Amino acid sequence: MSESTNTERPAIAAAVIVQNGQVLLVRRRAKEGQLSWQFPAGEVEQGESGDQAAVREAKEETGLTVRAVADLGERIHPNTGRTMLYSACEVVDGTAYVADEEELAEVAWSDRATLTTYVPYPFFGPVQEHLDANLR
Repeated sequence: MSESTNTERPAIAAAVIVQNGQVLLVRRRAKEGQLSWQFPAGEVEQGESGDQAAVREAKEETGLTVRAVADLGERIHPNTGRTMLYSACEVVDGTAYVADEEELAEVAWSDRATLTTYVPYPFFGPVQEHLDANLR
């Protein structure tokens, strides 16, 4: 997988973390376009894979130690125009909290029934399939 198909700006790696039938979402202090709640995510740094960046960003933003278990693909995000890399992750250790208070306002675990109250627009197909298979 390429690190970035957009040579102007680094790709963004997102950690899709599911635990006990719920997915972890974070609310950024500053919205990105119309995005408010989203997956823990950030720019892929030089020499990192998308999975490595997703794991690092999850730790930096939420305090969770996670392991990438599946590549869910990449796309150009329709709202931000950024190249997005999605990694399915599982929790290895920790409890989610706002670890990066400059970037995040809050964190929340969401089940299938409440997910659309946090994210009212469709997810990238492979991400939605992963959530359909793993959320309660």
